[in-house]
Amino acid sequence: MNDKQDELVFVPLGGLGEIGMNAACYGFGPAGRRKWILVDCGLSFAGPDLPGIDLVMPDLTFIEKMKKDLMALIITHAHEDHIGAVAELWPRLGCPVYATQFAADLLETRRLGEDGAPKVDLRIFAPGDRLQFGPFEIEPVRMAHSIPESAALCIRTPVGNVLHTGDWKIDPTPVAGWTTDEKRLREIGDEGVLALVCDSTNIMRDGESPSETDVAGELTKIIASAPGRVVVTTFASNVARVRSAALAAAACGRTVVVVGRSMDRVSQVARQNGYLDGVPDFVSADSYANIPRDKVVVLATGSQGEARAAMARIAEDEHPSVRLAPGDRVIFSSRPIPGNEREINGIINSLVLQGVEVITDRHGLVHVSGHPRRAEVKRLYEWLRPQIAIPAHGEPLHLAEHAKFAREQGVPKTIVATDGDVIVLGPGAPAIVDKAHHGRRVMDGNVLISPDDEAIRARVRLSFSGVISVGIAISSKGDLAGDPDVVIAGIPLRTRDGRDMGEIVDKAIFETLDNLPRSRRRDADDVSVAVERSVRNTVRGAWGKRPNVHVLVMQI
Repeated sequence: MNDKQDELVFVPLGGLGEIGMNAACYGFGPAGRRKWILVDCGLSFAGPDLPGIDLVMPDLTFIEKMKKDLMALIITHAHEDHIGAVAELWPRLGCPVYATQFAADLLETRRLGEDGAPKVDLRIFAPGDRLQFGPFEIEPVRMAHSIPESAALCIRTPVGNVLHTGDWKIDPTPVAGWTTDEKRLREIGDEGVLALVCDSTNIMRDGESPSETDVAGELTKIIASAPGRVVVTTFASNVARVRSAALAAAACGRTVVVVGRSMDRVSQVARQNGYLDGVPDFVSADSYANIPRDKVVVLATGSQGEARAAMARIAEDEHPSVRLAPGDRVIFSSRPIPGNEREINGIINSLVLQGVEVITDRHGLVHVSGHPRRAEVKRLYEWLRPQIAIPAHGEPLHLAEHAKFAREQGVPKTIVATDGDVIVLGPGAPAIVDKAHHGRRVMDGNVLISPDDEAIRARVRLSFSGVISVGIAISSKGDLAGDPDVVIAGIPLRTRDGRDMGEIVDKAIFETLDNLPRSRRRDADDVSVAVERSVRNTVRGAWGKRPNVHVLVMQI
């Protein structure tokens, strides 16, 4: 790298090597004196390896250190994996945030519903605008997707143009939102594209994604044939699907009940921005009991099996307002995100046991993806003719397959990059030249911590081997003052041969204290270490697993 030469660099901090948590930095200038923009600031959802954690966010330390040269955060669209971390991470950046009206309204609505959420410096852009940030000129371009106002970004720089697609597909009848602007993309291709950073989600699938209009027709048929109540569960942010389901309900003479805070919030913003024009007003869950069974459609959150979402509570018959009965019908209008299959199947099984009919995309066209399949990606390459292809928004298999596909389209140079790679795009031959600090941060309650934090490691240990807590009071003479207080959690009550685990623990404590010299019993630390070691080893011998043991010694 030439420290004095102006260079265009791309540094992904999330979304390459994974699906979700999108955050991409573009820098221009000589090393150490570059100006930067950040594209998207999203989150992903935690798996079972992070007990007690719901949300995962990118570690933005790399760009935080250069925030005086960070000129803007630009949001491509309002899905959580692109916008969800803004409220939490923006105070660390402090730059203006540019978004479409819909995305900005969604951010603001969420802020108003959350105590202590920061007032973000939001600024609105629209397709066709030319946003100038130092050496960068940004032009948003309309793209079809499953949420309104998804925009690709044409990033113009002195050494060439980059087209950052965000999430997109080619859908001539998207139900809600923009169609992909083929004319403008062709013009940008004629202008010249140095690099294409492109969505890889469906690169393994041939053909083209079906249209959202096809789903609307299928939902109408399914709802029309339903003898009882109908529940449609989907992503709250999938405004096109919400509109499709609502139009289907209206065509069948049914009232739509919205269940779930995020579904209600997104629906309000969609109606405010005109994306539910012509759709009858929705009603709240409080009205559910008063609507005849064959006249209601429920739109519910929780299509991915989220434990606290509306669908899980309905399936367990624990929702305060919505109850189902045999003969009712639930439509999962979504596709499982990898890793969520067990939770979704659990909900489906609970519904089936209630006598509820469950319909998924295995039974009919009740879901289409918002991402392009291979034929659509091929058309984009034909329109843009980039010199460099950088697959994004995908796991390693997606990225490798996309790079191979791009080479088949005649792209001279492909780069399979992952989070943290520092990629020089120009001038000269593109290459990965360095590795930037990157990683993950997780929300533990309302605290942002490292996934390696001791609190999480401790939870993992507890989940495997339980905990024994022992409280002991020792007099100044070294005598036991009363019986020890013992609490056992996450450990079998009896051993394999039927012995009481509590009695085993008590015996280990008393024998240890009896064998300690009185002088050592007057030392709280000595007592704590001895009892901890004895209880752990004794229980391990009886149980076959090593428990976590905590001992508190009080001197009185």
